[in-house]
Amino acid sequence: MLCEKGARSATSANVSVVIPCYRCKGTIRRALDSVFAQTLRPAEVLLVDDASPDGTLDFLQSLVTEYPEDWVRVCALEKNAGPAAARNTAWEMASQPYIAFLDSDDSWHPQKIELQYGWMLENPEVTLTGQICETLSSESMPHQVYNASQAGFYQVTFPALLKSNRFSTPSVMIKKDVAFRFSTDKRFCEDYLLWCELLGSGARGYSFELPLTFCHKPIYGHAGLSSNMWAMEKGELDVYDHLFREGRIGSVRRSLLKGWSVMRYIRRVLKIKLGSSLG
Repeated sequence: MLCEKGARSATSANVSVVIPCYRCKGTIRRALDSVFAQTLRPAEVLLVDDASPDGTLDFLQSLVTEYPEDWVRVCALEKNAGPAAARNTAWEMASQPYIAFLDSDDSWHPQKIELQYGWMLENPEVTLTGQICETLSSESMPHQVYNASQAGFYQVTFPALLKSNRFSTPSVMIKKDVAFRFSTDKRFCEDYLLWCELLGSGARGYSFELPLTFCHKPIYGHAGLSSNMWAMEKGELDVYDHLFREGRIGSVRRSLLKGWSVMRYIRRVLKIKLGSSLG
Protein backbone atom coordinates (compact mmCIF):
# COMPACT_ATOMS: atom_id res chain seq x y z
CA MET A 1 0.00 0.00 0.00
CA LEU A 2 1.51 3.31 -1.10
CA CYS A 3 0.39 6.47 0.68
CA GLU A 4 1.25 10.01 -0.30
CA LYS A 5 0.71 13.02 1.91
CA GLY A 6 -1.04 15.99 0.44
CA ALA A 7 -3.55 17.66 2.70
CA ARG A 8 -5.05 19.57 5.55
CA SER A 9 -7.18 22.75 5.66
CA ALA A 10 -6.84 25.80 7.91
CA THR A 11 -10.39 26.74 8.97
CA SER A 12 -12.27 23.50 9.27
CA ALA A 13 -14.54 21.08 11.05
CA ASN A 14 -12.90 18.19 12.89
CA VAL A 15 -13.99 15.79 10.16
CA SER A 16 -12.04 13.46 7.87
CA VAL A 17 -13.76 12.77 4.56
CA VAL A 18 -13.23 9.25 3.17
CA ILE A 19 -13.68 8.61 -0.56
CA PRO A 20 -12.95 5.17 -2.08
CA CYS A 21 -11.87 5.52 -5.71
CA TYR A 22 -12.04 3.05 -8.57
CA ARG A 23 -11.97 4.10 -12.23
CA CYS A 24 -13.44 7.46 -11.24
CA LYS A 25 -11.54 10.03 -13.30
CA GLY A 26 -14.80 11.31 -14.77
CA THR A 27 -16.55 12.03 -11.46
CA ILE A 28 -14.05 12.49 -8.62
CA ARG A 29 -13.47 16.20 -9.29
CA ARG A 30 -17.20 16.88 -8.83
CA ALA A 31 -17.17 14.99 -5.53
CA LEU A 32 -14.04 16.78 -4.30
CA ASP A 33 -15.34 20.19 -5.35
CA SER A 34 -18.53 19.60 -3.37
CA VAL A 35 -16.42 18.92 -0.27
CA PHE A 36 -14.22 21.95 -0.87
CA ALA A 37 -17.33 24.14 -1.30
CA GLN A 38 -18.65 23.30 2.18
CA THR A 39 -19.64 26.31 4.28
CA LEU A 40 -17.77 24.55 7.10
CA ARG A 41 -14.93 22.72 5.39
CA PRO A 42 -13.71 19.34 6.69
CA ALA A 43 -10.15 19.21 7.98
CA GLU A 44 -8.98 16.66 5.41
CA VAL A 45 -9.99 14.42 2.53
CA LEU A 46 -8.63 10.89 2.14
CA LEU A 47 -8.76 9.38 -1.35
CA VAL A 48 -8.07 5.64 -1.57
CA ASP A 49 -7.44 4.22 -5.03
CA ASP A 50 -8.59 0.60 -5.10
CA ALA A 51 -5.97 -0.58 -7.63
CA SER A 52 -7.69 1.08 -10.60
CA PRO A 53 -6.22 -0.14 -13.92
CA ASP A 54 -6.95 3.07 -15.86
CA GLY A 55 -4.61 5.69 -14.44
CA THR A 56 -6.96 6.85 -11.69
CA LEU A 57 -4.11 6.96 -9.17
CA ASP A 58 -2.05 9.37 -11.27
CA PHE A 59 -5.13 11.54 -11.77
CA LEU A 60 -5.82 11.63 -8.02
CA GLN A 61 -2.24 12.63 -7.29
CA SER A 62 -2.52 15.45 -9.82
CA LEU A 63 -5.68 16.72 -8.12
CA VAL A 64 -3.85 17.16 -4.81
CA THR A 65 -2.12 20.30 -6.10
CA GLU A 66 -5.43 21.97 -7.00
CA TYR A 67 -6.48 22.26 -3.37
CA PRO A 68 -4.85 23.80 -0.27
CA GLU A 69 -1.63 22.19 0.84
CA ASP A 70 -2.07 19.17 3.07
CA TRP A 71 -5.87 19.09 2.55
CA VAL A 72 -6.00 15.98 0.34
CA ARG A 73 -4.15 12.75 0.98
CA VAL A 74 -3.97 9.94 -1.55
CA CYS A 75 -3.53 6.30 -0.66
CA ALA A 76 -3.18 3.40 -3.11
CA LEU A 77 -4.13 -0.21 -2.42
CA GLU A 78 -1.82 -2.67 -4.14
CA LYS A 79 -4.65 -5.09 -5.00
CA ASN A 80 -8.29 -4.46 -5.76
CA ALA A 81 -10.09 -5.20 -2.49
CA GLY A 82 -13.45 -3.44 -2.76
CA PRO A 83 -14.92 -0.30 -1.17
CA ALA A 84 -15.01 -1.79 2.34
CA ALA A 85 -11.24 -2.28 2.43
CA ALA A 86 -10.67 1.16 0.89
CA ARG A 87 -12.88 2.86 3.48
CA ASN A 88 -11.29 0.94 6.35
CA THR A 89 -7.82 1.93 5.15
CA ALA A 90 -8.73 5.62 5.11
CA TRP A 91 -10.55 5.25 8.43
CA GLU A 92 -7.31 4.19 10.09
CA MET A 93 -5.41 7.04 8.40
CA ALA A 94 -7.92 9.67 9.53
CA SER A 95 -6.66 12.30 11.96
CA GLN A 96 -10.06 13.67 13.01
CA PRO A 97 -12.63 12.43 15.58
CA TYR A 98 -15.43 12.30 13.00
CA ILE A 99 -15.52 10.45 9.68
CA ALA A 100 -17.76 11.43 6.76
CA PHE A 101 -18.11 9.05 3.84
CA LEU A 102 -18.60 10.10 0.24
CA ASP A 103 -18.54 8.06 -2.97
CA SER A 104 -16.52 9.23 -5.95
CA ASP A 105 -19.61 9.61 -8.16
CA ASP A 106 -21.80 11.44 -5.63
CA SER A 107 -21.74 14.95 -4.14
CA TRP A 108 -22.87 17.03 -1.17
CA HIS A 109 -24.99 20.09 -0.57
CA PRO A 110 -22.68 22.97 0.50
CA GLN A 111 -24.17 23.00 4.03
CA LYS A 112 -23.96 19.26 4.70
CA ILE A 113 -20.98 19.37 7.07
CA GLU A 114 -22.13 22.59 8.74
CA LEU A 115 -25.55 21.18 9.64
CA GLN A 116 -24.68 17.53 10.28
CA TYR A 117 -21.42 18.08 12.17
CA GLY A 118 -22.93 20.97 14.13
CA TRP A 119 -25.81 18.78 15.27
CA MET A 120 -23.52 15.92 16.26
CA LEU A 121 -21.38 18.27 18.34
CA GLU A 122 -24.52 19.36 20.17
CA ASN A 123 -25.53 15.70 20.66
CA PRO A 124 -22.29 13.89 21.60
CA GLU A 125 -24.16 10.75 22.70
CA VAL A 126 -25.01 10.06 19.04
CA THR A 127 -22.62 7.79 17.15
CA LEU A 128 -24.01 7.85 13.63
CA THR A 129 -26.09 10.20 11.47
CA GLY A 130 -27.13 10.00 7.85
CA GLN A 131 -30.01 10.02 5.40
CA ILE A 132 -31.15 8.64 2.07
CA CYS A 133 -29.55 10.23 -0.99
CA GLU A 134 -31.56 12.41 -3.32
CA THR A 135 -31.09 11.64 -7.01
CA LEU A 136 -30.29 14.75 -9.02
CA SER A 137 -31.71 15.07 -12.50
CA SER A 138 -29.33 17.88 -13.41
CA GLU A 139 -25.67 18.64 -12.77
CA SER A 140 -26.34 22.32 -12.14
CA MET A 141 -29.39 22.41 -9.89
CA PRO A 142 -29.29 25.41 -7.48
CA HIS A 143 -28.92 24.52 -3.81
CA GLN A 144 -31.45 25.85 -1.35
CA VAL A 145 -30.02 27.64 1.69
CA TYR A 146 -31.09 26.13 5.01
CA ASN A 147 -30.88 27.18 8.63
CA ALA A 148 -30.12 24.82 11.49
CA SER A 149 -33.74 24.71 12.66
CA GLN A 150 -34.74 23.08 9.37
CA ALA A 151 -32.43 20.12 9.91
CA GLY A 152 -34.87 17.73 11.57
CA PHE A 153 -33.09 14.70 13.04
CA TYR A 154 -35.03 11.65 14.21
CA GLN A 155 -33.77 8.51 15.88
CA VAL A 156 -33.44 5.33 13.85
CA THR A 157 -33.94 2.35 16.14
CA PHE A 158 -32.38 -1.05 15.55
CA PRO A 159 -35.78 -2.67 14.70
CA ALA A 160 -36.54 0.11 12.21
CA LEU A 161 -33.11 -0.26 10.60
CA LEU A 162 -33.62 -4.01 10.24
CA LYS A 163 -36.74 -3.39 8.16
CA SER A 164 -35.08 -0.87 5.86
CA ASN A 165 -31.64 0.71 5.53
CA ARG A 166 -32.12 4.36 6.51
CA PHE A 167 -28.51 5.38 5.87
CA SER A 168 -26.96 5.87 2.45
CA THR A 169 -23.19 5.62 2.90
CA PRO A 170 -22.33 8.94 1.16
CA SER A 171 -24.55 10.69 3.72
CA VAL A 172 -23.09 9.09 6.84
CA MET A 173 -21.03 10.83 9.51
CA ILE A 174 -19.71 8.63 12.29
CA LYS A 175 -17.43 8.84 15.28
CA LYS A 176 -14.00 7.53 14.38
CA ASP A 177 -13.49 5.57 17.60
CA VAL A 178 -16.38 3.10 17.20
CA ALA A 179 -15.43 -0.56 17.65
CA PHE A 180 -16.79 -1.86 14.32
CA ARG A 181 -15.53 -1.50 10.76
CA PHE A 182 -16.80 -2.45 7.28
CA SER A 183 -16.68 -6.19 6.62
CA THR A 184 -14.07 -6.84 3.92
CA ASP A 185 -15.61 -10.27 3.27
CA LYS A 186 -18.66 -8.62 1.66
CA ARG A 187 -18.87 -6.72 -1.63
CA PHE A 188 -22.56 -5.90 -1.21
CA CYS A 189 -24.37 -4.41 1.81
CA GLU A 190 -21.21 -4.25 3.91
CA ASP A 191 -22.33 -0.74 4.88
CA TYR A 192 -25.77 -1.92 5.97
CA LEU A 193 -24.14 -4.63 8.10
CA LEU A 194 -21.98 -2.02 9.84
CA TRP A 195 -24.95 0.21 10.67
CA CYS A 196 -26.87 -2.82 12.00
CA GLU A 197 -23.93 -3.95 14.14
CA LEU A 198 -23.58 -0.47 15.61
CA LEU A 199 -27.25 0.06 16.45
CA GLY A 200 -27.60 -3.57 17.51
CA SER A 201 -24.82 -3.05 20.05
CA GLY A 202 -26.53 -0.03 21.59
CA ALA A 203 -25.09 2.86 19.58
CA ARG A 204 -27.48 5.67 18.78
CA GLY A 205 -28.17 6.58 15.16
CA TYR A 206 -30.20 9.44 13.72
CA SER A 207 -31.40 10.32 10.24
CA PHE A 208 -32.06 13.84 9.04
CA GLU A 209 -34.72 14.99 6.61
CA LEU A 210 -32.94 17.60 4.51
CA PRO A 211 -31.63 16.54 1.08
CA LEU A 212 -27.93 17.13 1.67
CA THR A 213 -26.43 14.18 -0.23
CA PHE A 214 -26.84 13.76 -3.97
CA CYS A 215 -26.59 10.72 -6.21
CA HIS A 216 -26.04 11.40 -9.89
CA LYS A 217 -27.45 8.10 -11.07
CA PRO A 218 -30.49 5.99 -10.11
CA ILE A 219 -29.94 4.00 -6.91
CA TYR A 220 -30.96 0.75 -8.59
CA GLY A 221 -30.59 -0.64 -12.07
CA HIS A 222 -27.64 1.48 -13.20
CA ALA A 223 -23.90 1.08 -13.77
CA GLY A 224 -21.68 0.23 -10.83
CA LEU A 225 -22.31 -1.95 -7.80
CA SER A 226 -25.96 -0.90 -7.58
CA SER A 227 -26.64 -2.37 -11.03
CA ASN A 228 -26.36 -5.93 -9.71
CA MET A 229 -29.68 -5.93 -7.90
CA TRP A 230 -29.82 -9.63 -7.13
CA ALA A 231 -26.30 -9.56 -5.68
CA MET A 232 -27.36 -6.64 -3.51
CA GLU A 233 -30.43 -8.54 -2.39
CA LYS A 234 -28.31 -11.57 -1.49
CA GLY A 235 -26.02 -9.23 0.42
CA GLU A 236 -28.96 -7.95 2.46
CA LEU A 237 -30.16 -11.48 3.18
CA ASP A 238 -26.64 -12.34 4.30
CA VAL A 239 -26.74 -9.40 6.73
CA TYR A 240 -29.66 -11.04 8.52
CA ASP A 241 -27.79 -14.36 8.64
CA HIS A 242 -24.74 -12.59 10.03
CA LEU A 243 -26.78 -10.84 12.73
CA PHE A 244 -28.41 -14.16 13.61
CA ARG A 245 -25.01 -15.84 14.01
CA GLU A 246 -23.92 -12.97 16.25
CA GLY A 247 -27.01 -13.46 18.42
CA ARG A 248 -28.41 -10.01 17.64
CA ILE A 249 -31.66 -11.39 16.18
CA GLY A 250 -33.51 -14.67 16.66
CA SER A 251 -34.47 -17.26 14.06
CA VAL A 252 -38.11 -16.16 13.75
CA ARG A 253 -37.16 -12.52 13.26
CA ARG A 254 -34.51 -13.52 10.73
CA SER A 255 -37.08 -15.45 8.67
CA LEU A 256 -39.58 -12.60 8.78
CA LEU A 257 -36.95 -10.05 7.78
CA LYS A 258 -35.72 -12.18 4.89
CA GLY A 259 -39.27 -12.61 3.61
CA TRP A 260 -39.89 -8.87 3.87
CA SER A 261 -36.60 -8.18 2.06
CA VAL A 262 -37.46 -10.49 -0.84
CA MET A 263 -40.87 -8.85 -1.20
CA ARG A 264 -39.27 -5.41 -1.43
CA TYR A 265 -36.75 -6.73 -3.95
CA ILE A 266 -39.52 -8.08 -6.19
CA ARG A 267 -41.33 -4.76 -5.97
CA ARG A 268 -38.18 -2.87 -7.05
CA VAL A 269 -37.62 -5.21 -9.99
CA LEU A 270 -41.21 -4.85 -11.16
CA LYS A 271 -41.05 -1.07 -10.81
CA ILE A 272 -37.92 -0.90 -12.99
CA LYS A 273 -39.36 -3.28 -15.59
CA LEU A 274 -42.66 -1.44 -15.76
CA GLY A 275 -40.82 1.86 -16.06
CA SER A 276 -38.71 0.50 -18.89
CA SER A 277 -41.74 -0.82 -20.78
CA LEU A 278 -43.55 2.51 -20.42
CA GLY A 279 -40.48 4.37 -21.66
